[in-house]
Amino acid sequence: MRLPEGTQIFDLEQPRTAEMPVYPAHRPGYSYLLHRRHEDEYDPEGGGPRTSASGIIVCTEHTGTHIDAICHQSDALKLYGDLMTEDVATSRGFTHLGVETIPPIFAPGVLLDVASKEGVESLEPGYAVTAGDLEECCERQGVNVEEGSVALVRTGNARRWDDAEGYLAGPGVSAEASRWLAERRVLAVGVDNMAWDVPGVKDPELGCLLPGHLILLARRGIYIVENLTLEELSAAGAYSFLFVCTPPKFVGATGAPVRPLAVV
Repeated sequence: MRLPEGTQIFDLEQPRTAEMPVYPAHRPGYSYLLHRRHEDEYDPEGGGPRTSASGIIVCTEHTGTHIDAICHQSDALKLYGDLMTEDVATSRGFTHLGVETIPPIFAPGVLLDVASKEGVESLEPGYAVTAGDLEECCERQGVNVEEGSVALVRTGNARRWDDAEGYLAGPGVSAEASRWLAERRVLAVGVDNMAWDVPGVKDPELGCLLPGHLILLARRGIYIVENLTLEELSAAGAYSFLFVCTPPKFVGATGAPVRPLAVV
């Protein structure tokens, strides 16, 4: 089977390295160790020319491009669906709402390009994307955020990926904008910053940091994908696409690395 002529596939994952930006709460981040080397078993006389190599991957769930499972956040120790955390959390992970319960995501996607709307390569650190920003993007780009779709917000912060300090201090999405998306019953949201929300800013109404995580995950059961790269999608003006994301079945985990695709 061949894809229709002219189909474009955009890779939305950032490269994973030991130097990539990592949210302080999720360090140590990522490390790859080459455990078995080709030279370890090379025996041209007794074993022939074939050799193999393999390594060990060490990472926390919420580093690099990743998806948040619903169990990642609670509302006064209650998960989405009125599950008390103490009833479903074990030393081996969660018995409900772990990342393995996220189905393969094949859904209509829309890019809300706030940076382009503002006429900048990237929004300034601390900028909070508003519901008005998202509405303007829809009008400017001729798109709608439909129920069951995936909404990706571009701040331009992906351009700072090689500057860990600058990336971590980047812009984010306001609680108001998170509510706006939740009201449209999206399946998932995604962004090109570390933690969806504006880093380090406590919401005055909810009284917590990362209010979008509370609104989307704990209260509405909406998945969040973070640390996307949306630059090529923006440059192509590809505002509508098929969003593809298949999280690995890490049983009981609160999130997992992913390699999302946008198919235009």
